[in-house]
Amino acid sequence: MKIELQKFGEFLTSRPAGREAWLSAKAYTLDKINPKEKIEVDFMGIKVLTPSWADEFISTLAREYPGQIILLPSDNASVKASLEFVKL
Repeated sequence: MKIELQKFGEFLTSRPAGREAWLSAKAYTLDKINPKEKIEVDFMGIKVLTPSWADEFISTLAREYPGQIILLPSDNASVKASLEFVKL
């Protein structure tokens, strides 16, 4: 399964927005996932990603689905910097 973060906007900047995105993904996308299926997180189209948004969404995703998360590569500097704070 691939989660395209651009569906949540190009500017992913606040913890409340990250929490809202997480709850939306959990309710409408992740409810159909096989327990052993890999989850790819796609950063294509993201202009700004902050550590707080990434922590709220990606860290929570990793806690709920341990060992299933694959972060797809990105050339975006804010994505690279923010992912240094994410707990996988």
